Amino acid sequence: MNKIAPSELILNPDGSIYHLNLKPENVAENIIFVGDQNRVPKVSKHFDSIEFETQKREFRTITGTYKGTRMSVISTGIGPDNIDIVINELDALFNIDLNTKIIKEKHTPLNIVRIGTSGSLQENIPVDSFVLAKFGLGLDGMLHSYDCEHILETDFENAFIKHTNWNSRKARPYIVKNSATLEEKLASDKVYKGVTATAVGFYGPQGRVLRLPIEDPKLNSKIDCFEYNGVKITNLEMETSAIYGLSKLLGHHACSMNAIIANRANGTFSENPYKPVEELIIYTLNKLSQ
Repeated sequence: MNKIAPSELILNPDGSIYHLNLKPENVAENIIFVGDQNRVPKVSKHFDSIEFETQKREFRTITGTYKGTRMSVISTGIGPDNIDIVINELDALFNIDLNTKIIKEKHTPLNIVRIGTSGSLQENIPVDSFVLAKFGLGLDGMLHSYDCEHILETDFENAFIKHTNWNSRKARPYIVKNSATLEEKLASDKVYKGVTATAVGFYGPQGRVLRLPIEDPKLNSKIDCFEYNGVKITNLEMETSAIYGLSKLLGHHACSMNAIIANRANGTFSENPYKPVEELIIYTLNKLSQ
């Protein structure tokens, strides 16, 4: 067996993994991702008990138990680059022996659910509703750093590229399906399904204009009206496709849930944007604990 070099798998002096500051015993196999470190206790306050808490940089983790199910909630920060760190290090905690730096023979799959906030791109998805991402559409290019062709929805990608007249100087969009297992667990008649698009930035990459002109001012309207086999792009954020891609490559289950606090198609905004987020947290915890 090949031993992973210390330069590739970096540990802290106490033996914890470098960025997350976690040891294998500190994290559960059921994991909730949130972007904001201040949202971590908003999830963990519902736990029946808390056994561990740590933070390094923007990565905050609280592990405990909810209705008999051990769970961890982890803040990832913003963007696909942070997701690259978090998922690779979580996988290493479970599937690499940190002492010998050798990959374990027995693979441990994780259940990873992202809870986020987002704006709807479709008029029929109202504010205060929940959206489950059946697919992640990556506009960020991060996944292309890995051998990933075998998990991609190539025909879907090609249709999107043609529809948007995608600039070839940008990274090729990639599309990855969620975990069917987690989708079944998290779905209900309260949840809309569609495609969550993941941008590489917040301003220009999502069509926002301050002082800089953007490459394609019509891109957002092209995204809004794109449809493939009856599936539309429902919302735009900065993490889902990276979570789906890396999780699938590493043999983990992933699903992204978003509380819709704005609807761009009809110009509405939630009267109380904290309410749907709190409701989605409780909804997700109950579904995961079943």
